[in-house]
Amino acid sequence: MEKRIGSVLILITDKSVAQALNNLISNYSEIIIARQGLPVHSTGDGIISLILEGTTDQISALTGQLGRVQGVVVKSVVLKLKNSNENF
Repeated sequence: MEKRIGSVLILITDKSVAQALNNLISNYSEIIIARQGLPVHSTGDGIISLILEGTTDQISALTGQLGRVQGVVVKSVVLKLKNSNENF
C-alpha cells in the first residue's frame, strides 16, 4: 500500500483525557514524523499537531481512535506522496 503524508490537528477541550490521549498517540509512534503541543490561553484548551507518514489505513486508524476520545476534536489532511517517476 502506498504511503501518504498526513497532518492531524487535535483540540483538547477536557484535560483529564491527556494521559489516555498521549498513550494512544504513542501507540502510533512509528508513523509520527513530528509532534507539537501548544496551549490555547484564551480558552484553556490545548492543541496537538502531528505530521504523519504512513498508509491510509494506518493514518485512518489513528484519527478514528482519536475522534472517539471524549473531550477531543480531530481534523486531518492526507496527501499522496509524489512518485519518483512523476513531475510536478
